[in-house]
Amino acid sequence: MKRIACMLFIVIAVPHESRQTSAAVGDPVFVGAGDIAACSMPGDEQTARLLDDIPGTIFTVGDNVYPFAAPNTFYDCYGPSWGRHKARTRPAPGNHDYVLPWAVPYFDYFGRRAGPPLQGYYSFNLGAWHIISLNSNIDARPDASPQGKWLRADLEADRTLCTLVYWHHPIFSSHPLDPGVPRMVGIWQMLYRYGVDVVITGHVHNYERFALQDAVGNADPGRGIREFIVGTGGATLSKTPGEVAAPNSEIRASSTWGVLKLTLHPTSYDWEFIPVEGGTFRDSGSAPCVKPFEQFVF
Repeated sequence: MKRIACMLFIVIAVPHESRQTSAAVGDPVFVGAGDIAACSMPGDEQTARLLDDIPGTIFTVGDNVYPFAAPNTFYDCYGPSWGRHKARTRPAPGNHDYVLPWAVPYFDYFGRRAGPPLQGYYSFNLGAWHIISLNSNIDARPDASPQGKWLRADLEADRTLCTLVYWHHPIFSSHPLDPGVPRMVGIWQMLYRYGVDVVITGHVHNYERFALQDAVGNADPGRGIREFIVGTGGATLSKTPGEVAAPNSEIRASSTWGVLKLTLHPTSYDWEFIPVEGGTFRDSGSAPCVKPFEQFVF
């Protein structure tokens, strides 16, 4: 119901709004990756140099430091690279951030940028979009966990047309060792019912883009969710010869580190995978936000 009201507002208040995908003044940029910093590897320095030239809000989709999150690894490894953009970063935690109990070093390092202490889930608006960061390392049952109940209330209160959600572990993946994490399936079903447009994850150390899918992974070009895996922030890449594409996988690559840049228009979005210097793989495209449901069925 909420999305129909929002669309009426857009048509009345901005009758001459352009549908072109080139960035208009004020269209925000959301850019980032996951699986980022290790003191023994140069990848995070290279991806951080990409961020130096890209304005906007930065996201991380977990495993911010390797081999595990500790005060010294955040300040010595992450700090000199992605840490210089900390003031504009909105992180999500990964399993390496949770090696120490309750991911305390992660929350201490990012502070209020990571949401309420020890929870790891929060939301904010970015231009015309609603953005939600979730925690795939803790209980995510839609109706039985604090995170699931919070998410339902947040989606109920959302009055935007376009919504993006990000966390660490992917639901769908072509990688044979990380085919997807069941813990978040119920969350995906909730997001689908509320007409969420984009999910960004990491964990698998490559880049992969999926076509729009429904709650059980069937292609749904009308109102499905598009998942991006962007585990290309600087950790060792997952190069798997002979990997078989998962259903609805449109493109994937593990040849280069890089970041995903999204330009968030009022009713659509552009995406671009930008490789580090020397990388040749790129991916880009545009899509409208999904059509609002006429009613939600729960």
